[in-house]
Amino acid sequence: MVGGFGSEFGAAARGRKLDPGLIIKQVKVQIAVANAQELLQRMTNKCFWKCIGKPESSLDNSEQKCIAMCMDRYMDSWKPVSRAYNSRLQRERANI
Repeated sequence: MVGGFGSEFGAAARGRKLDPGLIIKQVKVQIAVANAQELLQRMTNKCFWKCIGKPESSLDNSEQKCIAMCMDRYMDSWKPVSRAYNSRLQRERANI
């Protein structure tokens, strides 16, 4: 992994100081990627089971429309929940 944890910790092993700010930034990026992957996985599973009656080699028009609508609705519901959650986290951090 270029520029990832391995290179940062390798720098420490070579006698250079670790940059805590860089490590925190890398952790935040990895958490964001993991969260995005989890969201996509959950949305895919939910919409697959809702829209695909009998898996075949391709999707028919109604399945394609159902998946598109399902994913749109899922994202529309996820956005305000995510904003509220992030807002709450920020308030709690400010109170610490």
